[in-house]
Amino acid sequence: MCVASPGKVIEINGDNAVIEYSSNKITANKGIVNVEVGDYVLVHAGLIIQVLPEDEAMNMIDIFKELEEL
Repeated sequence: MCVASPGKVIEINGDNAVIEYSSNKITANKGIVNVEVGDYVLVHAGLIIQVLPEDEAMNMIDIFKELEEL
C-alpha cells in the first residue's frame, strides 16, 4: 500500500516541481496538474496527482506528525 503525504511546491522547472516535505526535498513531474509555487500537493510515484487546499494539507500534515510520534 502506498500513502501520499502532502508537500509544498517550492520551485517549478519546466514539467517538474520541487516539493518540500518537512526538511526533505524531492522532484516530481507535474503531468497534467496545474500547480504554482506555494501550492500543497500529493505526489505518487514521482507524479503530482492532486493540488490540496491549504487547510486540508495542514490537517494531513498534523496527522502524519502524530503518527510519527507513536
